[in-house]
Formats: sequence, C-alpha cells, structure tokens
Amino acid sequence: MSIQPWRPLAAALLCLLLLAGQPMEAWAVDAVLEQRLSAWPQWSLPAPLPRPGHQDLLYPDWFAGSWQATSHDPSGAEPDLHYTVHFSRDGRGRVVGDRAFNATAIGEALLGEQLLQVRNDPRNPNRQLADLRGDQLLESTVVGRRSEQPDSSLFLADELALQVLHGPGDPRVSRVETLSRYRCVSGDRIEAEQWQASYGSPSDGLAAEARRSWRGTLVLERLDQVRPS
Repeated sequence: MSIQPWRPLAAALLCLLLLAGQPMEAWAVDAVLEQRLSAWPQWSLPAPLPRPGHQDLLYPDWFAGSWQATSHDPSGAEPDLHYTVHFSRDGRGRVVGDRAFNATAIGEALLGEQLLQVRNDPRNPNRQLADLRGDQLLESTVVGRRSEQPDSSLFLADELALQVLHGPGDPRVSRVETLSRYRCVSGDRIEAEQWQASYGSPSDGLAAEARRSWRGTLVLERLDQVRPS
C-alpha cells in the first residue's frame, strides 16, 4: 500500500497485491522486525523472513471493515494517493485482506487505465497476477514473511516478494521487501509507517544489497460501522 519515488511498476503494486503471515497464536513478541528497522536503510538479503507456504496473513481484529486509505510520500516527490481497501473475516473468523480488490484499488489510483485487472491464484493466497496494457503481466509471489504484535494496538508485518514482469522482450525479475508498522489510534483510524527496499534478481545471488529504498506513511480512516468483535 506504499508509494515509491523510484516506483518501478512491479514494486508499485506490491503492498496491496501481497500484504501477507502466520497464525495469530504464533505471533512472536521477539522484536525481530524492530531489529530489522534499526538497520534501515542498509538492508540486505537474506532477511529474517521464513517462507510462508500457503498461509495468508491474519490481521488484528481492528482491521476488519472498509477503509479510506491515504498514502503519503514525506519527501514530496510523489502526490498523495487515495483509495479504498477492504478487510474481512475468513471461514474461521480470522481477519484477512481482500487482495484482488485492494490491489485493484491502488493500481487504478497509481496507474489508471494501464491496469486491466488483478487476479488471485486460487491455489496459493501468496501469488497474484496483474494484467497490464501493452501485453504485460506482473506475477508477484511472497517468498518470505514475518509478523509481530508487540501489544494490542500495534502490528508489524514484513514480507519479501519475488516479482516477474512479463512482456515484450525478456522477463524482468526483482525482489521487493516491504515492512509496515500499523498502530490502531481508534476504532475509526489506523496509522502506519512503511519501509521498502528493492533487490536484484535471485539469479544474481541469494545474498544482495538493497538497490533502492523508500519510506512513507499510510492512514486508514473507517468507511463503515464494523467494529472488532
């Protein structure tokens, strides 16, 4: 859900395509992600992010509902973006993001008519496909993830995505890491800081230094009357 001043197409869609985690009871108060933040912006791979398998991200209850999102670039290099996002309960009552809807919302705000549609992989919640004009296809797959909830009003999630942009010519492959720290300010407002780094293709080696980095803020303001149960 973040915006980057360097903003390659793949990274621009990452946050809403793939905000993804571990079962809620497995959240560890071990401050691994706070330690990761202390190294910013000198991030490198490998990162302390376990492979996610087919497990989706489970958000705290206070995410449930529909929100007006405002993404802000403090550097002023990019204008604010405004879009709507949804979080709902799955069949077991756990809060998850509406990936395709959310990715479409930010994609349309960012890319306009260049984005045609976003599709979920029905076999893997960690893989999405975005169809783009110009006969391009963005394939994004989460390959590493960690989430933590240090207290009832704070939630952190970090994930590493492998992104492949298919189109005319050879595919373009990159890895993008996005760490978000959300704070529940009230039942109607969530504020977040976000950090992102882009790395080269795994074909260049699993170990890598960040090539580009970005930091921004995100505010979610409630649009409905849903409250945590």
